[in-house]
Amino acid sequence: MHHLKPNSSHGTIMAVSMMKDEAPFLLEWFAHHLAVGFTDILVYTNDCTDGTVEMLMRLEELGLGHHRPNRVPEGGKPQPSAIKHAQAEPLVRASDWMILLDADEFLAVKHPSGTVDGMITDAVARDANGIVITWRIFGSGGQVAWSRAPVTEQYLRAAPELWNKGWGVKTLFKFDPTYWKLGIHRPSIKNRWLETEFPETVKWLNGSGDPMEDYFKFRGWRSIRRTLGYDWAQMNHYAVKSVDAYAVRKFRGNVNNKKDKYNADYWALQDRNEVEDKAILRHAAMRQAIMDELLTDPVLNRLHFAALDAIEAKLAAYKATDAYCQLRDALIEASNVPITQVVAKPPVARDPAKIAALMSRVERNVGNQPKTERRQPNVAGWGDAAGDHYVQGAIEVSGDNTVDWVPNHEIALPTDPRIFHPDSLNSVLTGRFDRRHARNIGSYLVGMKRLLDIGTGVGFIPLKALRETDELVVMAQDYRKGLIRIAKDIAARNGMASTARLKLSDADLFLPADRDGAASGLAAYLRDFKPDALRLSHAPDLPPDALAKADLESVRRVIIPFHDTATEDRYRTDYAPILKDNGFLETEGRASAGSLQFDKSI
Repeated sequence: MHHLKPNSSHGTIMAVSMMKDEAPFLLEWFAHHLAVGFTDILVYTNDCTDGTVEMLMRLEELGLGHHRPNRVPEGGKPQPSAIKHAQAEPLVRASDWMILLDADEFLAVKHPSGTVDGMITDAVARDANGIVITWRIFGSGGQVAWSRAPVTEQYLRAAPELWNKGWGVKTLFKFDPTYWKLGIHRPSIKNRWLETEFPETVKWLNGSGDPMEDYFKFRGWRSIRRTLGYDWAQMNHYAVKSVDAYAVRKFRGNVNNKKDKYNADYWALQDRNEVEDKAILRHAAMRQAIMDELLTDPVLNRLHFAALDAIEAKLAAYKATDAYCQLRDALIEASNVPITQVVAKPPVARDPAKIAALMSRVERNVGNQPKTERRQPNVAGWGDAAGDHYVQGAIEVSGDNTVDWVPNHEIALPTDPRIFHPDSLNSVLTGRFDRRHARNIGSYLVGMKRLLDIGTGVGFIPLKALRETDELVVMAQDYRKGLIRIAKDIAARNGMASTARLKLSDADLFLPADRDGAASGLAAYLRDFKPDALRLSHAPDLPPDALAKADLESVRRVIIPFHDTATEDRYRTDYAPILKDNGFLETEGRASAGSLQFDKSI
């Protein structure tokens, strides 16, 4: 079976893990990481009783991996012990690139090559020697029962990318034992090299292939807003799996001996299912082909199915107890904890004074640089999205997909990834959706009675305007029928569905006149509704040439929101001359609140 072992132009790419009783999942985990291109896999084990050791020994006999016992000193913890052993292990010391993985972590390579070899090639071309790969937290997907199906095919729902409770990292890096001390999330530079030129040679990229900030050379084990990235790779973290799988793990123990790891609070944190994520399925065919071939070996076959039979027998006995019923009910209840209410406390409180005392001179010099020199911009998504807030293409929200509703400026919005672009979804989750325009819409409508809102999306701004202005009547249009359906649901949720003050329409703006010459589309809106305020919530829906042909007789004010200075300048250039020809002039000072305001001057 030596042909199953990948090769790399970069030498040895080593994955090191530590396990306890992982036999039911071991072959999938092993096959997957062969499929993505690791040339060597080394696993440390302690206190196994389910065949994990025997399976790893057989994989070593077949030339596909390596096994070492994890001898844990009295009073010690298995994971730190394994890392210490790995630091001294000749195979690890001889590796060129390496990463430490847990048994519930599966690397999903999203890089165009689909392999760690290709990803490293791209990193090296950028003069980098490490890639910091961020977790994606995958939940149970609502599954209670145990299944023999592959983990990576069963669980395809995860937390939103920008949900910052799950940003632990794992680091794939070029290893030299002279300089580096291994760590579960990232290695650290040995103290004797901190005051040398070595830190200058450390150039790591994030999971999108962008440079990491210099501070990460020295400390930290989580991505932050400025370093998050998933374009090249993500570390799929299956910490819970199904309720039954979780129950089995609870009574098996864990590699860190954490007493509270498998309680309902931990479940609520890790059982996140807000977003569908199928990225790892690009590796499914290769992984399954490797696993199928592994199972042709009679020893692995016997051990694998014996482990499954044994765990299912234990589970059957456990499910007959009151303890199982109590745990199951507690976990199902914990699944209903909204993502906005999940709390995750760091394992150790951050002590700035202690950190400062431990800093080397080189690290202090890095930290003392001006922010503009040492910090990168936040990744997209931490403000409102520049442009359209919604997913592209047809928006379909039928079926059962229970989501949280979060107040955004007193308007409840659904935290539904099928509606909102990932950038905007985070704003919804944190109650900050389109917040600049929500804060200021009232001031733009002073003195206005009838608002026509073009490209309204889910109608958020019109609903906010209605809440603020008692006498206002709104006609809100968007050609995307799915968004208008959702807008009606949102209006109903906020107690504003049955009202003469709000009309929601998905009529096309550019329908031709009917056979009798009656106006339709925009012309009909303007003639029949007679707005005194026209707001282009999504200006591209009404391009300048179309606005030039519109009859704006009833309109006294035109409002065009923007998201950045470039858009502001473009909209002013494109729309101001046309509006001027219709008697509108820009009102000075209004752009500072996020929208261009043009008032009729004659």
